Amino acid sequence: MPHATFSSPDLDAFCGLDGLGLTATGQRIETGQAVLECRVLADDQWCHRCGQAGVPRGTVLRTIVHVPLGWRPTMLQVRVRRYRCPDCCTVWRQDTTAAAASRTKLSRDAVFWALKSVVIDRMSIARVAENLGTAWHTVNDAVLEAGSELLINDPARFEGVRVLGVDEHVWSHTRGGNKYVTVIIDLTPVRDGTGASRLLDMVPGRSKKVLKTWLDQQEQGFRDRIETVAMDGFTGFKTAAAEEIPQAVAVMDPFHVVALAGDALDRCRQRIQQTTCGHRGRSGDPLYGIRRVLRTGADLLTDRQCGRLSSVFAADEHAAVEATWGIYQRIVQAYRNPDRVAAKQQLTAVIQDLAGNVPASLTEVITLGRTLKRRAGDVLAYFDRPGTSNGPTEAINGRLEHLRGTALGFRNLAHYILRSLLDTGGFRPLLHRQMR
Repeated sequence: MPHATFSSPDLDAFCGLDGLGLTATGQRIETGQAVLECRVLADDQWCHRCGQAGVPRGTVLRTIVHVPLGWRPTMLQVRVRRYRCPDCCTVWRQDTTAAAASRTKLSRDAVFWALKSVVIDRMSIARVAENLGTAWHTVNDAVLEAGSELLINDPARFEGVRVLGVDEHVWSHTRGGNKYVTVIIDLTPVRDGTGASRLLDMVPGRSKKVLKTWLDQQEQGFRDRIETVAMDGFTGFKTAAAEEIPQAVAVMDPFHVVALAGDALDRCRQRIQQTTCGHRGRSGDPLYGIRRVLRTGADLLTDRQCGRLSSVFAADEHAAVEATWGIYQRIVQAYRNPDRVAAKQQLTAVIQDLAGNVPASLTEVITLGRTLKRRAGDVLAYFDRPGTSNGPTEAINGRLEHLRGTALGFRNLAHYILRSLLDTGGFRPLLHRQMR
């Protein structure tokens, strides 16, 4: 007697055929695949035009790619019965749309399995196609169509968005054409501490017009809900946001502020290197040897690194580098201060000092000061809105780079945008719920 928690073996249930309106009548195990012979459960013998009982007119085979079973690609050979109406001469076949959409090769379960493999398991289309035993284009078209219908085109995807992140992204590293896109990220889960950021959209180009047009295309309710926009130092993004969502507060996140200071430090070091040595940095040059140490936070320096810095800064010709390094460290320390009020005061003091009488020899510091003074409101707004940072946006950029590597590059931007949305659009929890 079988155990009470088990039922009799059922090939239809095991292979998921009962949910497709099919039943297995035979099987064949081949070297590279498994083949299940099936028939349609629904009778469907009545004429679709007049309702008269049809006369059988033979059968046709429809081959459908199914979910891999037993480490083998699995094919369904469905015997579809044909009928002819004796009154109106209409000819029809049994309906197999429950198993697979019309004029498609993948079963509905196989489409969902492929979508799950791409979105959740982060497999490439090539690997999914190999596991299914079918062509790349067949799988790609099915995944993009199902992903767009079930996930991307869902109107609820934009609900609850209150914090946006905006940044540029290089999607193609080949010469010619526009290689930049603007990525729009939902940072609301990060701000609320409820989850990770997610990609909302990707728009070709990087300009004020690109972001302004995208915001203008959204519903008014969506624009009214936006409270904060995290961005880098590009003025075009700030202007577009100010015109389309004036109630939103622009925040220039710490990553880009520190990057601006670090770039100023690098330019100063390179300028002094050329002035003192007459060439670019080489092994053995004092400034070239400490190029990475200069970018390390002062509280993280080892005794040996401190000694190297002191040795280089002892030379009078390196005074400009030391002064610029000091500004860089003050900015870093302000962001590392756990007291947000005190940190804001520290960074405010830095901006005010750079807006004063800076020696003309510190050209990089002067340029940095002008930028920070112009964007002071955005820079300091970070301390009033904890959790608002473009760091998660940079993280998504990194995931998009990984996607391009997995796919060995993309040539079609529209395809890249769809794949990027499926990969980083935050659909994994939704698919997990649908799988239960």
